[in-house]
Amino acid sequence: MSEHLSVSIDGHVATVIYTRGAANFVSADTVGEIADAFEALDADDSVRALVFATGGKVFCGGADLTGDKPLADENGESETPRLYRNAVRLFSTRKPVVMAVQGSAVGAGLGLALVGDFRVAAPEARFSASFVTLGFHAGFGITHTLPRVVGEQHASLMLLTGRRVKAEDALRYGLADEVVPLDDVRAAAQRLAAEIAANAPLAVEATRATMRAELAEAVRRRTDHERAEQDRLMQTADFREGIKAVGERRAGNFVRG
Repeated sequence: MSEHLSVSIDGHVATVIYTRGAANFVSADTVGEIADAFEALDADDSVRALVFATGGKVFCGGADLTGDKPLADENGESETPRLYRNAVRLFSTRKPVVMAVQGSAVGAGLGLALVGDFRVAAPEARFSASFVTLGFHAGFGITHTLPRVVGEQHASLMLLTGRRVKAEDALRYGLADEVVPLDDVRAAAQRLAAEIAANAPLAVEATRATMRAELAEAVRRRTDHERAEQDRLMQTADFREGIKAVGERRAGNFVRG
């Protein structure tokens, strides 16, 4: 599909694997590539369920916030609007998606994991909405999708502390549906997808559409708000300090400015 993606099909289950460096960072372009793959598989009637996995030890480290102009394209323009338009495309596809989470899912990586209907995690998996540690606002629709999965209280705890949630706690929250040994994560996700794909495909898609009714539109509205807040906070000293602190592996010294 692209230099970052590979797709294989076994029976009625397609597996999409994303690999981009050690942290599997996402960008507007790569989320668009993932959306292209999902839409192509949506159009293939032989495919009834998808597995999404990534290469390496990290599921997805989110967006790359290093450099002088984070979240900017090669022309220095913000790529966030296009990133979020492509995220909405992911939520708009029809077929069930099982995420295989072998390691950390951070920031936009957590948002990507929440695209799935289900998440199979390794004990090594960690889920983190770490935006506030950067002096930043959550994005990728997480302020809508996370409470939808784990409830308002658990979502608030994750969003306002930025803490890393271990796989065992993610299972308790409902953020992970299964926790299996690391070496079995992808195969377990494929087994769950195959269990779904064994059922009548029109009935599965109709039921999923009812369960996820208006989800894509809700994510679109929420990302519009999240982006406005991100644009505002990126102009603050606290955001600059947060990025610097993460790069230096220390706590931020925030000044409310």
